[in-house]
Amino acid sequence: MAKLQLLLLTLFCVFLQLPYSAFGDCTCDTEDEGRDKTQALKYKLAAIASILVAGAIGVCIPILGKTIPALRPEKDIFFIIKAFAAGVILSTGFIHVLPDAFESLTSPCLSDSPWQDFPFTGFVAMVSAIGTLMVDAFATSYYRKSHSNQAAQNGVGDVEMEGEHEGHLHVHTHATHGHAHGSNSFVDNSASSDLIRHRVISQVLELGIVVHSVIIGISLGASESPKTIRPLVAALTFHQFFEGMGLGGCISQAKFQNRAVVVMAMFFSLTTPVGIAIGIGISSVYNENSPNALIFEGIFNAASAGILIYMALVDLLAADFMNPRVQSNARLQIGVNVSLLLGAGLMSLLAKWA
Repeated sequence: MAKLQLLLLTLFCVFLQLPYSAFGDCTCDTEDEGRDKTQALKYKLAAIASILVAGAIGVCIPILGKTIPALRPEKDIFFIIKAFAAGVILSTGFIHVLPDAFESLTSPCLSDSPWQDFPFTGFVAMVSAIGTLMVDAFATSYYRKSHSNQAAQNGVGDVEMEGEHEGHLHVHTHATHGHAHGSNSFVDNSASSDLIRHRVISQVLELGIVVHSVIIGISLGASESPKTIRPLVAALTFHQFFEGMGLGGCISQAKFQNRAVVVMAMFFSLTTPVGIAIGIGISSVYNENSPNALIFEGIFNAASAGILIYMALVDLLAADFMNPRVQSNARLQIGVNVSLLLGAGLMSLLAKWA
């Protein structure tokens, strides 16, 4: 009888431990396995250098169209490069950023209420995409009205867009010439409208890229595991290079003043390295599995994903794919489609190592 009671007690204890063993791989504590601060720091410093250089080269390639004729926005190769970069940005939103947001906001380390009761990731991404649309529409409307009012005050004539100051449109009229060019009015207005769109697009796109780049940098910098950091260095280097090409294409079309171009290019190139440096500084106190860190990363990643997906589909791909130049050239149309699939596919493969 005593043996039977002992057996039943043993079985009861095993039964009680089953739920805990089922979740044995899920822990909210920092993993100590594979931690090596010295080796990890070497990889982090290498990541700062390689990501900085790759980002700078990527964003500068399309901008160099001013000096390299083949890279100018009116050339066919520019559409192909931009389609490839747009595929990279689209894949970044869907394959890299959004799944990370889902993982953070559905973590068992967060309380069931409200995080497990409502799909916050999809909601935040949706609100972010809608918010991007609103900013896009309102900013474009504001610049157009500002441009029209200034042109009306100065008189009717030729309107020229000049990038004298970053982010602002300066209107120049020839009312004093005493004549009007009616045939050129529509062309001038169309060119002005396109320039406004490109400027708004480039600034909103950079905002979305910067948000997730800083978060990625902080996560990498805070990690103390060389096994985790090593594959990320290569993946993020390629990621930053191709993402930079997409942003650089938008900046090139926006025709900002040189100073504004340099500021935007530097801002993009420095965001991930700065994020890594911040991560290194807070690595001793930062716990990526803490509820506050998970909520912060999850919400900002979801918002960034919404921005990137909207910008890639609406402002980059739709605008170029419906461009009369692409629509009237079957070879170019095939080229941009293949380039898009190639960019999205290669970026998706990097998810294996990221």
